[in-house]
Amino acid sequence: MTASTAGEDPGAWQRELRAHFPIVTGHPELAYLDSAATAQKPQAVLDTVQTYLTTSNANSARGTYTWANRTTELVERTRERVARFLGDPGTGGPVVHFTGGTTEGLRTIARDWLPGFLRDGDEIVVPDADHQANIVPWLEAQRQLAREGVRVRVVPMPYQSGSGDYDHRALAERAGPRTRFVATTHVHHVYGGDMNVQRIRRAVGPDAVICLDAAQSVGHLPVSVADLDVDFVVFSGHKALALPGSGAVWARQARGPAFVPGGWSGTPNTVGIASLEAALDWLDAAGVDRIERWTADLASRLTDGLRRLDAYEILGCPLSLAADAPVQRRQGIVSLRHHAIDSGDLGFILFSHGFMVRSDHHCQGDAGEKTGSVRVSLHVYNTVEEIDRLLSVLASLG
Repeated sequence: MTASTAGEDPGAWQRELRAHFPIVTGHPELAYLDSAATAQKPQAVLDTVQTYLTTSNANSARGTYTWANRTTELVERTRERVARFLGDPGTGGPVVHFTGGTTEGLRTIARDWLPGFLRDGDEIVVPDADHQANIVPWLEAQRQLAREGVRVRVVPMPYQSGSGDYDHRALAERAGPRTRFVATTHVHHVYGGDMNVQRIRRAVGPDAVICLDAAQSVGHLPVSVADLDVDFVVFSGHKALALPGSGAVWARQARGPAFVPGGWSGTPNTVGIASLEAALDWLDAAGVDRIERWTADLASRLTDGLRRLDAYEILGCPLSLAADAPVQRRQGIVSLRHHAIDSGDLGFILFSHGFMVRSDHHCQGDAGEKTGSVRVSLHVYNTVEEIDRLLSVLASLG
C-alpha cells in the first residue's frame, strides 16, 4: 500500500484501502458511520497485535531478557513515531507520554501539571460547548486549587452564534494578562469544524499555554505541531485506527514547568502501544491528507443531499456544508435532526436499514446542544454508495 499519486482514481485508491478492514468487508450489508466514537482497525494493526502477543509480549523497562528488551525498544520507538507523526521538528525539547486515551491525557495534565502552573488570581479558558472530556478536568482542577486557597477564574470560551466555531475576536476582548491556560479542540466532535486554533493563539497572546484536544483530528487529517503553536496535543489511539486503551500526550515543554505525570506509572499498555505504531505507519502509507479529502468530500455529498430534504436540520456552520463552500469546509462529521422524529428513534430506524450511527447528545458540555441529534462520522473505509443509500433512506422518512 502506498499513498496515491497525482491523477490516480480516488475511487480505486479508496477501494484498495477499504479492503484492509476485515470487519467492514466481512459485513457488506452494514455501513459503519460512527468513526468519531471509535475507528475500525486495518489488518496490519491486527497482525501487529497478534505478532507482538505471540513473539515478544513482556513488560517494558523491567527485565533484561530478549522479550523485555524488545518491548522496551517498542515503547521508546513509538514515542519517537508519535512525535514524527505530529510533525515534531525533533529539537529534543518536546516529550511524548502514553495514556489510555484523550480523557486520561487531559485529566493527567489537569491533575499533575496545571495546579503547579497556576497562581492565585489567574484565569483559564474552558470550551463549555465542546466534549465533556475537555471541560470537566479543568473545572476539577479549579475546585482542587480552591480547596488549597488558590482562586482561579474560569472564562467560558466564546462561540460564534449558529456555527459552533470559536469566536476569536470575542476571546481577544475577554483574555487579559492573567489568562494563563486555554483548553481548545482541534475538530469539533458534533459540528465537524476545524476550530482554527491559530486564531486562538493570536487572541490570547504568546505566553498563555494552549492545550489541544486532537481526538477527532489525529488519524483523520494532517496534524503538525510545527504549524500549531500549542503546548499540549492529546489524542486517543482507538480513533486513529489503533486499539482502545492507547493514546498519547505530546508536550512542547516551552511554557511553564516541565510536564511529568505524577505517581508511579506502572505497566504501560504495551500491546496498545504496538498497535499505535502500526496504525501510524498505516496512516502514513495511506496518506492522511488524502483521507481528509475523501471524508470531507463524503460529508459534503451528505450535507448537499440533506439540504434538499426539508424534514432535516443540519447542525453547525451552514456555509461549510457544500463542496464549493466559501469558508473552510467541515471535516468528516455531520450531525442532523429530523423535525418530527426523535434522534434516538431515528438512530434505531437507520440501524434497521444497516446504518450504524450515534444518536444522543454526544457528551457535549452544558453550553452545547440541548436536543439530541444523529451524528454521521466517516473514515476512509466509507463509500459514496453508502452515503447515497443513507440519503435515500432519510428521504423516505419524509
